[in-house]
Amino acid sequence: MTKIVVVGGGAGGMELLGKIGRKLGKKGKAEITLVDVCDHHIWKALLHELATGSLDEGINAVDYRVHGANTGYRFEQGALSGIDRINRKVILAPMTDKDGIEVLPERQIDYDYLVLGIGAVTNDFGIPGVKEHCNFLDLTTQAMDLRQKILTRFLQYAKNPDHDHFEIAIVGSGATGVEMAAEMHHAADILRGYGYEISPDLLKVNLIEAADRVMPGLEQDSLQKAVDTQLRDLGIEIHTGTMVTEVTAEGMKTKCGKFIQADLMIWAAGVKAPEVLSTLDLQTNKANQIKVHQNCQSIDDPRIFSFGDCAECPQPDGSFTPPRGQTARQMALLIGDHLMKLRKDDKAELKPYVYHNLGGFVNMSKFHTVGNMFTFMKGGVNVHGWPARFVYTTLYRRHMLAIHGPVKGVFMLALNGMQRWMRPELKIW
Repeated sequence: MTKIVVVGGGAGGMELLGKIGRKLGKKGKAEITLVDVCDHHIWKALLHELATGSLDEGINAVDYRVHGANTGYRFEQGALSGIDRINRKVILAPMTDKDGIEVLPERQIDYDYLVLGIGAVTNDFGIPGVKEHCNFLDLTTQAMDLRQKILTRFLQYAKNPDHDHFEIAIVGSGATGVEMAAEMHHAADILRGYGYEISPDLLKVNLIEAADRVMPGLEQDSLQKAVDTQLRDLGIEIHTGTMVTEVTAEGMKTKCGKFIQADLMIWAAGVKAPEVLSTLDLQTNKANQIKVHQNCQSIDDPRIFSFGDCAECPQPDGSFTPPRGQTARQMALLIGDHLMKLRKDDKAELKPYVYHNLGGFVNMSKFHTVGNMFTFMKGGVNVHGWPARFVYTTLYRRHMLAIHGPVKGVFMLALNGMQRWMRPELKIW
């Protein structure tokens, strides 16, 4: 029986597993294993909502073991530490608990085909103090820790009149930074309604961007201006053209000599693939991305595939695929097609991946949503307000349907909607 190992249970990995699990795993045509450091999946695009309490992990988390039992794969929790390409084995590092006590020893998993989709982590660019003093939003556990810090600080500052402001510095004005800045104001509004003594001017958010404008990745000037206007209307102080050179416990030093004081700092500036990928005897680039052919196969080993943020996939025009969620999803589903072909014929011709920009959306909590659809078609169509919000939420619904299948997915979405309606708007415990 063909053995397929997928490392990484992110959005792309889960949709890949949903596809091959139902078509191969449940029918006994392949033995499929998922490897991930966490034991559950939450859509990474929503981690900023989890960090403020707007998203309830109990409702939205997908347990890998339960999902695997229902979908046709088994789950092995652990961190990738190596690959034995000669004997086709994935090597997992020993697993320890929070006190450093070993729970599981080093393990090895056999494979015929290996798929690497462990995404990316935030890039600190080697700037002194970033790792020590900043919060990141790469993992669910980081978002949960950040939520506790945020709610604790709100309580402290609301009860202590000696503090003028709760000062937050967010570095990076891409989607994560912008959406996090807006969510902070949403959280303050909700907590005020729950009886927290929060004055309207308590929260002070500084959004720091090295480029000359917020959302530098947005191609449409009108959308970029709409984001900038909304952020300023919320009272967020925007520092464009500002490069951070050092982070201390009190705040951030910038190249222009300015010091931005902060009680809480969040780093959301740039990404790179995890360091472990550069140790696997596979060719990688400076960002640790695995170099693959256009069909997503490693240039070193045809039995290894990679997709999304951890892959450098060339395009016909000489560029490489961008680190975006839609890229990971499209590549992962294409790899699913490849695996089904290769199971029948290991010399099957594999279709190349061609990136088409379907657009992008920025959801600034309850305040405003903007986006562009079908960008690859002469620039696409810009949408604002509730139509943009509808499309944005539809992307998550589509993801859930792909994970659970159409029938169960619809029931899961209905249950999710009922629970959102019944529970508090903000989770504060």
